[in-house]
Amino acid sequence: MLKNILAIAAMILTASVVMAQHIVILKIDSLPPYHPAGSNIYIAGSFNGWNARDENYRFKKDDNGRYFIKLPFGEGNYEYKLTRGDWNNVECKKNGEAIGNRLLKVNEDLVIDLLIEEWNDRFPAKPKISTAGKNVHVIDTAFFIPQLKRTRRIWIYLPENYNTTKKRFPVLYMQDGQNVFDDATSYAGEWQVDEYFDHAYEKGIQSIVVAIDNGGLKRMNEYNPYDYDMKQPVKGQGKLYIDFLVKTLKPYIDNHYRTLKDKVHTSIAGSSMGGLISFYAVLKYPKVFGGAGIFSPSLWVAPKIFEDIKANAKNVSSKIYFYAGKMEDEKMVPDMLKAFEMMSRYSKSTMTAVIRDDGRHNELTWRREFPLFYEWMINE
Repeated sequence: MLKNILAIAAMILTASVVMAQHIVILKIDSLPPYHPAGSNIYIAGSFNGWNARDENYRFKKDDNGRYFIKLPFGEGNYEYKLTRGDWNNVECKKNGEAIGNRLLKVNEDLVIDLLIEEWNDRFPAKPKISTAGKNVHVIDTAFFIPQLKRTRRIWIYLPENYNTTKKRFPVLYMQDGQNVFDDATSYAGEWQVDEYFDHAYEKGIQSIVVAIDNGGLKRMNEYNPYDYDMKQPVKGQGKLYIDFLVKTLKPYIDNHYRTLKDKVHTSIAGSSMGGLISFYAVLKYPKVFGGAGIFSPSLWVAPKIFEDIKANAKNVSSKIYFYAGKMEDEKMVPDMLKAFEMMSRYSKSTMTAVIRDDGRHNELTWRREFPLFYEWMINE
């Protein structure tokens, strides 16, 4: 199986070298009647970490005052939406109903005309019903992160029998906590991790899950361990964030809950930028994390991670589940397979690389994949 995966990786990597670049021009033909005059419009998608206010992806205006943006894309499939700089100001239907991600298929130069029906903030927010189960609790709405001098909400899932036994449990740390347990706090749907463990309890699968909210507009910084430049410099704070997980949050969890503290029973998972920082966590702290779920990692914003693989992978001996979908952007599968191939060369880890033909860059896809990851990790 490993030889087959490496062969596929080699073919994809070779193909990616010669992959054609195309110019895509997006023009906004129609705006809502009450569009705020002078407001900026941004495109956010699978190609920029879904950053709602990325200045590199801000529309300009032509001489007629028409919004447009001109971008280079490699061949592939992309998903995106338009915002006014915040996910509270995302485009929607005329009646305020949410729309699905727009799809962009690039195999040639394109000019695309867009219509924005309405903006989400024009409609009263409809109260969402919490879907978090009875075994989910918020540890703190403002848990202090000394390494970054800011606070964050921290969630915890405790197994069904936590209060009726003295047993200790493994711990899984997950990024983007807003999307892990509760539809009411999620942006585009939750992973239903609590529902999975509630049902898996019948099969003897039990774990504590700690979910850390992302930092909103600071998410791109906190989940990237490296400084990077996308026409303007962005400060990577991922090293400090992982220090927080290992040196502050994990000791707190181990001291306040009945955990199995050792590496074998400590794992980490995340998607997109959360997948990137979860992968980096295993490289930086190989004696802490014995398992990792690396879902659709945004390796394209962190090319230096391949240097860290070369330098540190020899110290890593963990169970690592790599996942990517072919319906994501064109760099996703090649970059993930490059990381997998390098880890296979330098590390003694037990690993698998999963590629789904219909896999998209969204919570629904990761929710379906999560049980497969977790059961592979505990059974491999």
